[in-house]
Amino acid sequence: VESYEDVYTHKDRMPVFDVPEGHTEATWLHHDVMAGLAHRLPDGVPEEYRERAEYELKVIVDKGFPGYFLITADLMTHAREAGIRVGPGRGSAAGSLVAYALRITNLDPIRHGLLFERFLNPERVSMPDIDMDFDDRRRGEMIRYATEKYGSDRIAQVITFGTIKTKAAIKDSARVHFGQPGYSIADRISKALPPPVAAKDIPLAGIVDAKHERYAEAAEVRTLVETDEECKTIFDTARGLEGLIRNAGVHACAVIMSSEPLLDAIPLWRRDDGSIITGWDYPSCEAIGLLKMDFLGLRNLTVIGDAIDNIQANRGEDVDLDRLATDDPETFALLVRGDSLGVFQLDGGAMRDLLRRLRPTGFEDIVAVNALYRPGPMAMNTHNNYADRKNKRQAIEPIHPELAEPLREILAETHGLVVYQEQIMQIAQKVAGYSMGRADVLRRAMGKKKKEVLEKEFEGFRAGMIENGFSGEAVQALWDTILPFAGYAFNKSHAAGYALVGYWTAYLKSNYTAEYMAALLTSVGDNKDKSAIYLSECRRLGIKVLPPDVNESALRFAAVGSDIRFGLGAVRNVGANVVESIIKTREEKGKYSSFTEFLDKSELVACNKRVIESLIKAGAFDSMGHTRLSMIQVHEDAVEAVVPLKRQEAMGQFDLFGGENKEPASSPLAHVKFTAEEWPRKQLLAHERDMLGLYVSAHPLDGAEGVLRKHAPRTIAAIIDNPPREGELVVAGLITSLERRVNKKGEPWAICTVEDLDASLEVLFFAKSYALCAADLVEDNAVLVKGRVNWREDKMSVFGADLAPLDLTELGETPLVLHTRAEKVTLPVVLELKQTLLAHQGNTPVHLHVGEQRYALDGYSVKVTPALLGEVKTIRGITVAS
Repeated sequence: VESYEDVYTHKDRMPVFDVPEGHTEATWLHHDVMAGLAHRLPDGVPEEYRERAEYELKVIVDKGFPGYFLITADLMTHAREAGIRVGPGRGSAAGSLVAYALRITNLDPIRHGLLFERFLNPERVSMPDIDMDFDDRRRGEMIRYATEKYGSDRIAQVITFGTIKTKAAIKDSARVHFGQPGYSIADRISKALPPPVAAKDIPLAGIVDAKHERYAEAAEVRTLVETDEECKTIFDTARGLEGLIRNAGVHACAVIMSSEPLLDAIPLWRRDDGSIITGWDYPSCEAIGLLKMDFLGLRNLTVIGDAIDNIQANRGEDVDLDRLATDDPETFALLVRGDSLGVFQLDGGAMRDLLRRLRPTGFEDIVAVNALYRPGPMAMNTHNNYADRKNKRQAIEPIHPELAEPLREILAETHGLVVYQEQIMQIAQKVAGYSMGRADVLRRAMGKKKKEVLEKEFEGFRAGMIENGFSGEAVQALWDTILPFAGYAFNKSHAAGYALVGYWTAYLKSNYTAEYMAALLTSVGDNKDKSAIYLSECRRLGIKVLPPDVNESALRFAAVGSDIRFGLGAVRNVGANVVESIIKTREEKGKYSSFTEFLDKSELVACNKRVIESLIKAGAFDSMGHTRLSMIQVHEDAVEAVVPLKRQEAMGQFDLFGGENKEPASSPLAHVKFTAEEWPRKQLLAHERDMLGLYVSAHPLDGAEGVLRKHAPRTIAAIIDNPPREGELVVAGLITSLERRVNKKGEPWAICTVEDLDASLEVLFFAKSYALCAADLVEDNAVLVKGRVNWREDKMSVFGADLAPLDLTELGETPLVLHTRAEKVTLPVVLELKQTLLAHQGNTPVHLHVGEQRYALDGYSVKVTPALLGEVKTIRGITVAS
């Protein structure tokens, strides 16, 4: 048994990298860095780069970290060779030229003015920390590679400990003291808490601690605890529970690596799935010399990878982002317009407004906007000052006349403003004679704002500036300027890394719009709200989103020309294995010409009643020429007819005595007959929505968009994209789901979903408002809702106060526009349309668009009513324009 001192003493447990014979880790790192610089700079390596690389290598070797860099480079190299997309670098590692040469990062730190000392300070003992970003779907492959190469007994993922938070502590305490009745008391206390900030509740100690920053907000809950004995009992016990460990989990990205078996150093936990997890958290592991590395899965890299695959499939073009210049005019035109919805880090409504104000013209502006769009800089209006100074709307004023010239070069790229932490370090070096290592210590001290530390740092800073000939007034002016900025100034290396990913996504959106939007829709397939926002963006951009099709669709959303085709994987009840089988059969045996041929050709896994029913309802067989209802009517018998044969075929693959020259049997589906019947349009679209999560081929509100906007200026998608935190809200749309409930007093209330052409929103009608609106709370009613915004656990809903039905006859004299395709214009369709229009005569003209041709149906003006729209939508091949 080892002593505590031996167990907890720091030892060098850095993993060892195998190097070629005759080399050490240090010499091999030097070799790789110089070879990497030659690859990065094929026209010759400038002396400035050689000197910087030699300086960095000396620091890395002196600190004993060459193995760390070789291992990190090996992981990134493997990812690229395996086709796993990697990020350009995040965090301060982008400031290292060694990391750039080894292709760990993809930003030239000299060109972008990034500092090595911000990453690895030669004057301070600290481990390097390089975060590695990988395609989100393939992060597990990288952990598996590291485990296989460096030893399964020397690699483990990291444990996390879930603690009891404020509301959970209150609930647990209430249950212990009062049993089931305690829940209602706990609910009273929880409702009296101030609203969470950044999804975090005020700690229980903060409620009674006058020094806590949110103390004043907790007056209601404090009064409740002070005046109610039961609440006080629960609260006092809850304070003892808060912060205790409740459960163990796995860290989202951290991995521990060692040069010796981990079981010799720390306790390990084998989970049910076989994964090995450390028994200590990562700071404790690092404290005894184990190496922590971060394997991060970045969703946007998955989007980028899918977009590049889409471009290759749709256009036959190969896009190499690693060699992409950052000066594409189309990309900056998109950013100037603020059309950055779906662009990494530039996606939000307020951010898009800032881009329009800033009008970025170079990569440095994207870096700056990433650093400035944060609470600290925005609180001091720095983001707007930057935009106004860049566009000559605000004069650039020096911090002090004596400092105008010395700081000109450092602050030139940010128009006289301190934006980055690296600028604070450069200023200290320039005016106070600090080394970069000491300047980094100053930056850290300023950020932590400890009074005694700051006073000590100020004396050294002042002495250095006075020695360099600056006046006391200049010293004080500079200190007073950079001190508050240091608290929120951003790491430029991190901002630049994120800016590059943002630039890549903006480039793809501006130059390969359909392919990028298809990738974006795939990435949010399980998020209904985000899907609605991006589908709305597709509509705005003029991109048609086509329903799934067994002959055209891939697993995921895919670009087809300038349109996007739904992926079969988006259909409910259709798994990836089924989609893989459908695509494989299609490629091997040719496209399916009919519904019955699909069943004839398909493998057993695809011949499943539930799967076939889901595909039919989603519209995946529409190109076969049969109605969806007619296929539903025969699909069960058809599947039952082919399944026995499919099973025999599957068994025959292993039948050693099976004959090879048997005559082909006639199709078991020869008897299948299809009718011309179809569901009413409303039911057909309801099934489609049930299978895909939204309406695709048409929408019950097609043609009514003008009416909706007349009453509710903002679409639901626009509200979700840039949601208000409080206040009144007006939404218009269709009630697509309704759930009636009864409260503890026996009073009825309801939760309903209101959906317009792009998105949906949850609306709650409590007892009082429900009593007023109950008569109009009916599924499929078009309604106008007025209510109050409510946030609960980062999810927005509306507390409905008033509801009124919408009269779609308000479409008025604007022509009713109908769409069809030439092949759909058959005699039965024409006769049915004629009879329908004559049955609803009125003053609204009707226009019919057949493909690209437009016809005014003179003599067939109508009165637009819900009944008319409903009847028109039942006519196969005719759709109402939005």
